[in-house]
Amino acid sequence: MKNINTRRTIRKYADREVSQELLNRLLTEASRTQTMGNLQLYSVVVTRDAEMKQRLAPAHFNQPMVTGAPVVLTICADFRRTTRWCEERQATPGYDNLLSFINAASDALLYTQTFCNLAEEEGLGCCYLGTTVYMPQMIIDVLGLPKLVMPVATITLGWPDEEPPLSDRLPLAAFVHEEQYQDYTAERIDAFYREKESLPENQEFVRINGKETLAQVFTDCRYTKKDNEAMSATMIETLKKQCYLR
Repeated sequence: MKNINTRRTIRKYADREVSQELLNRLLTEASRTQTMGNLQLYSVVVTRDAEMKQRLAPAHFNQPMVTGAPVVLTICADFRRTTRWCEERQATPGYDNLLSFINAASDALLYTQTFCNLAEEEGLGCCYLGTTVYMPQMIIDVLGLPKLVMPVATITLGWPDEEPPLSDRLPLAAFVHEEQYQDYTAERIDAFYREKESLPENQEFVRINGKETLAQVFTDCRYTKKDNEAMSATMIETLKKQCYLR
């Protein structure tokens, strides 16, 4: 059993099945999470087949946990089901727009987090793949997602075969604002990031990347302006194809 204070991202999994009974129970329990209008604007595609994992892997930069995990879950913002329900019940849907995508994506991410919490309480390990939104069209093609269905999150799932160290977190004062937003001064930034920047593993991260500061690793190596702009363009084009933008 795990709790939120000791949770770890798990990328290596034991050669042990995640039973369909357990998975179905967790997927069902997670559906009790918050949802806009009680519409449950999400769908989950479960991937167990090794060939299908191989087809999905390039969309996630071939990270080994995609093919190494017993189960891969792709969670989608889904207004398709609700739209079809409306069409079959003499109602006129109007959900082919950006606001509807934001609502569905919020629902999907709430479901994703709730599922992860429940799975980790059972002793399972998860890895959240932020790469889902980088090349969404590839995932859409592999999984056969129709219009108004957009992948927003991927979870690799299995029984842990590692116990990595806990990752660092910023202090409470860094992200909680009382009554109104308090902008960040140089002094506050120094105070909030001092511990993170002083950790030996982060200092080594800076060294091996040939940078002067930890922030430069993120701006120059990991999440660059060029990549962000290119993937933003891809995201906009995909949202148009999935009928969430015009």
